[in-house]
Amino acid sequence: MPRPFRSRRLRRAAATAAVLVGLFAAPPPTMAAPAGTVPVPGDPLTGSGAVNRTELTAGQLTGGTAEDTVPDNAFALPAHAAPPTHSFEGTLTLEGLSTTGGFRVRKDPHGYGDAAATRHLPPVDMALVQNGSHLVPAKRGLQYTGNQAWNLAVGPGRAWNEDGDGQRTRASLPFALIERNANCVHNGTLTFLFDATSVSEVRYQITTETCAYFQFDMWGQVPADYRPGPVDGAENLRDAYASEVGDRLPTKPISALTTDHPGSGVDISKFGSGITPSALSTFGFYFDEVHYVGNCRTRQGEYPFCGQMLLPSYSTAKSAFAGTAMLRLAKRYGPAVAQEKLSDRIPETTSNSAWSGVTLDHTLDMATGNYTWPGYETDEAGRTMAGFFAAESYADKMRLALSFPRKATPGSKWVYHTSDTFLATRAMNNYLQEKTGTGADIFDMLRDDVLEPIGIGPDSLISSRTDNRPGGAPFGGYGMFWTQDSVARFAKFLNNDHGTVNGTQILDPALLAASMQRTPQARGMTTTGTKPMRYQNGFWGVEFTSADNPAYTSPFHVPFMSGYGGITVAMMPNGATYYYFSDNNEFSWSAAVAEADKLAPMTGAATAAR
Repeated sequence: MPRPFRSRRLRRAAATAAVLVGLFAAPPPTMAAPAGTVPVPGDPLTGSGAVNRTELTAGQLTGGTAEDTVPDNAFALPAHAAPPTHSFEGTLTLEGLSTTGGFRVRKDPHGYGDAAATRHLPPVDMALVQNGSHLVPAKRGLQYTGNQAWNLAVGPGRAWNEDGDGQRTRASLPFALIERNANCVHNGTLTFLFDATSVSEVRYQITTETCAYFQFDMWGQVPADYRPGPVDGAENLRDAYASEVGDRLPTKPISALTTDHPGSGVDISKFGSGITPSALSTFGFYFDEVHYVGNCRTRQGEYPFCGQMLLPSYSTAKSAFAGTAMLRLAKRYGPAVAQEKLSDRIPETTSNSAWSGVTLDHTLDMATGNYTWPGYETDEAGRTMAGFFAAESYADKMRLALSFPRKATPGSKWVYHTSDTFLATRAMNNYLQEKTGTGADIFDMLRDDVLEPIGIGPDSLISSRTDNRPGGAPFGGYGMFWTQDSVARFAKFLNNDHGTVNGTQILDPALLAASMQRTPQARGMTTTGTKPMRYQNGFWGVEFTSADNPAYTSPFHVPFMSGYGGITVAMMPNGATYYYFSDNNEFSWSAAVAEADKLAPMTGAATAAR
């Protein structure tokens, strides 16, 4: 799992320097639209505009100063919001650095906050369209900014009217700062007033993150420029977002689990338990076709756009990207793809005998036989891997990934290296190019063949890459992003739909079954550590027995995805999935398994395709 690091660019820089409507409710269905018009997402506004506002008033947004962070509900859609009188279409540009804001370190043992670039927003230039009261960015997901510290993502927001804003409409949008060449995500919100031709100043703040080693508050107020005008593909953007909202999994608050299953005795307090509350970004539980969600806590209350909070994958990408890409290649070209040799697919290995005989299967299983120290994640926390994570260029990353010496026969010993997943991803990329042409890209294949067909939203359809540019090599072992809906939907695809889309099998069924711990004779590599587990194709597996809970009268295995800092996506054999995202290095989820067992037995019943 990736460890914190200081990039060379940051080192140089440091050296020189009240309530959100529908927050927990299921998204209403897309409203029917008259013929010839674009559908409007659900949640139509019917309020009077009589909002009692004391924070971020119109006066403050047109001439105030940002003294500190404020309660996050000041950015939220209020209960009495009126429909917007203005419709935003054009480009919003934030002009320069805030002169009235601030930066407050919460946790920073490596001194990231010493760099001037880290303490301010990167360039922000976003095209937006409006659909009803919904504001939709033309670009979703990771955006490379060229900034020394930060890349950026902007999510869909809302627009509405309040009586106190005069003739202007109020807008609010979620955004995230993403650490350059890394996977940390710092979530914030921005707000402004607008009319047909102009905008007020933009107020922003960041009050939460999923990042184990760098935590801070950032706030400010900056002048902005609004350039009204047509946005390319505007009608498609509106239509696609309406479909996205309507297609999300049915969602209820976690509290509804007890009312939906009144005789089960399920204790909802066990979901999210074992994790320091201040470190818990969010959690959720999928069962019986319903996505039960927890809240999204910040240091200033509840995040106003919980469903849009961007969450880092970290090493869950080893399963969701690298492992799943291999399963897709195996379905397209046959399971023999798993036996492809790295020496045949990665040119940089041809002069390095340590990688002779290492297959794609060995590499995805963390069993290359090449390592320095065999202890549990000792290499992962060592100097070579620190250099690998800090390296931004493809050449440097590849050189360090290949630098581990041969110590064991490939396939005989498990030693965890994120760099191995990088190598596997590169080998699959080159294999795909041989099959389909030099323009092929392994993440694009995953996006086109798997993620988009199963309904993963645009925020999760871009991967971090080397050289800090869209044309770089995808990291493979980290660098993806989730939202609540996307992670639940992806787990459903694996655990409940068994790799099918509308009845069509798109992943190799035998290899998927083994990865999901459904093939007793093929559990995968045995890991090291105080409690040995199983590891196969980038997926973890753990066995539960009566020693864990007397209720477990027969042993069962749970496959799961795991990520640095405290991220787990556990997919249980009774069709339930539990996930949480946190950043205090806490991995505690056995209590959720026990509660899920009360809803349906883990053994003695087939996994429901729910």
